[in-house]
Amino acid sequence: MTQPRSLPSVDDEELLPIREVSRLTGVNSVTLRAWERRHGLITPTRTDGGHRLYTLANVETIRSILMWTERGVAISKVGKILSDTRDLAAKARRPLTVVDGEGIGAWQGRLRQAVESFDEQGLDQLYDQLLFAYPLSVVYEEALMPVWSEFVARHDAFGPLSEWLFLDHFLRGRTLERLRSARSEGEHRVLVAAMPGAGRELELWVAALLMASERIAISVLAPGQPLEELPLVCGKVKADAMVLFSNSLPCANFKKRLERLSLELTCPLLLAGKTADMAQDSLRGSVIGCLGSDGGVMRRRLQQFLAGHLDS
Repeated sequence: MTQPRSLPSVDDEELLPIREVSRLTGVNSVTLRAWERRHGLITPTRTDGGHRLYTLANVETIRSILMWTERGVAISKVGKILSDTRDLAAKARRPLTVVDGEGIGAWQGRLRQAVESFDEQGLDQLYDQLLFAYPLSVVYEEALMPVWSEFVARHDAFGPLSEWLFLDHFLRGRTLERLRSARSEGEHRVLVAAMPGAGRELELWVAALLMASERIAISVLAPGQPLEELPLVCGKVKADAMVLFSNSLPCANFKKRLERLSLELTCPLLLAGKTADMAQDSLRGSVIGCLGSDGGVMRRRLQQFLAGHLDS
């Protein structure tokens, strides 16, 4: 595909015809129409005669689509990625003191206020109350990590950086405590390691915690664990499965690298995190299993995989 040209200065209100958008982005008009009709990725306005007109925001969306597809993400997955990005940006712009309704939204508001006040005791109480009121996966995926992600999005600014560090440090401690208690249980031993550039360390720990169950003991390897030494580690601890976690874009030789690693391991290789969602189509039919990124789905798929593999 032709590389997109640098975008000249365009007024926010200016509307561009499809031929001009094709010239600016390098994407032909047939592809632009397919992205609109089949995948709903772009919504141009129409003239009375039915001609498409694109805003600057549309052009930026097209350039984002190009970025993801050129990095190997299937076009069918791009819409969800763009939606998640927009949701995170909207949350980051929202005032941190707003409590948006009852239920989890209200808990999120209280969490934000405790973080803004650097109230560790209050944060500790909220953490315990949440775990009493909701399942572990709901606490992390719908309350704690969304609030943490909001602070991540704003942590380059003065003030929010200290707030994010405060919350990140708190969640690291509590999550590690729960991981250690879960590790002593379970009959199946599963190792979890981060791929290079996988994301932030807390995301790795939370994913591992959400995979754990009564029958599965999870051990998280230290950040920076060399992938080429994983066969050595798995062999010595007699792991039943090796899970690689990543939230980053798959690189060009991603599939080959994983397949080569799987041949050297003495246990099955599985992939978890947003990368697993993005790479699921390309890995279908391979020896590498995809657990996904949702806590409940990861745990269920891991249980099913271990049951099927160990019984065979």
